[in-house]
Amino acid sequence: MNKKWVKLSALAFAAWYVITRPDGAADLVSNAMGGLGHAAESLSTFVSAIP
Repeated sequence: MNKKWVKLSALAFAAWYVITRPDGAADLVSNAMGGLGHAAESLSTFVSAIP
């Protein structure tokens, strides 16, 4: 039952953040996607370097 409240609270916070600070939320998503892209690129380089 606690997991349900944690998920609901996180969703409510995310909605509040997007509504009150849309520019900040967009920057957060952009940075997260950039980080994931960089991680994927690094993993690709690592796998390519394996003989």
